[in-house]
Amino acid sequence: MNKEDFLPIERTPQEEITSFIKRPSKWARFKVNRLAVVGATIILVMIVLAILGPLISPYTYADQSLIDANQSPSFSHWFGTDTLGRDIYTRVMYGARISLTIGFVAAFINLVIGVTYGGIAGYLGGKVDRIMMGIVDVLYGIPLLLYVILLMVVLGPGLTSIFVALGIAYWLNMARIVRSQILKVKNEEYIIAAEAMGIPKYRILLRHILPNCVGPIIITLTLAIPEAIFTEAFLSFIGLGVNAPMASWGVLASEGISSMRSYPFQLIFPAVAISVTMLGFAFLGDGLRNVLDPKEGDR
Repeated sequence: MNKEDFLPIERTPQEEITSFIKRPSKWARFKVNRLAVVGATIILVMIVLAILGPLISPYTYADQSLIDANQSPSFSHWFGTDTLGRDIYTRVMYGARISLTIGFVAAFINLVIGVTYGGIAGYLGGKVDRIMMGIVDVLYGIPLLLYVILLMVVLGPGLTSIFVALGIAYWLNMARIVRSQILKVKNEEYIIAAEAMGIPKYRILLRHILPNCVGPIIITLTLAIPEAIFTEAFLSFIGLGVNAPMASWGVLASEGISSMRSYPFQLIFPAVAISVTMLGFAFLGDGLRNVLDPKEGDR
């Protein structure tokens, strides 16, 4: 044995210790995931096209010209025309506005109602939790299509019926996830210490519990947007969506399928728009899961 083996090692500078134990930032971990970057890029491109796309077209979504009906894609009509001579490019870009608006509105409703409801149920617990989650279970068992049909009878078809239907049904999954996360967090030492200090429950919930549930909330929110867009497309496809001549992607797909054999481009462009947007949100949600969930990110 050498005497030098028992000498104290020199203290490592704080900068070296920090750099040694420092984990990559969330942004760095996100950039490494190429599919997540592709998904975020797709979503940004679709948002820009929804805003600016109709403005660069000389046509509107409702302009009809029977002389130009069923034209193939050309310089004058980039995506061709439909059976009424309406420019499909303009209608697809305008449909992006409607479909994305429905997705983001549904996500906002999902966030506000779901987080509030699930947070209260999870934090208070006991009888309050059982009653509140029992209501969620009842609503969860009723098909969304039934909501829409009933609302169409009362409110009539259109965006209002879709927004109300999504507002009734789409926050249920978020409430369940937030409740489960709060049940894990509320018994931590710092929460017990805050309660012992007499801090009001609403402040504990808002300032100490919910910030520690941000990861699952954001992931659920990201995945809820394409689900709402696809639901609206399905409802419009079966005739329960927006009113004519307004055009969402579901309406365009429904119109294009009737002439799919003769003029397939009338179905291809809205179908591609729906598919690409779904993939974009799916890639982004998967990337956010890897970044915000440590267990997922280390796999």
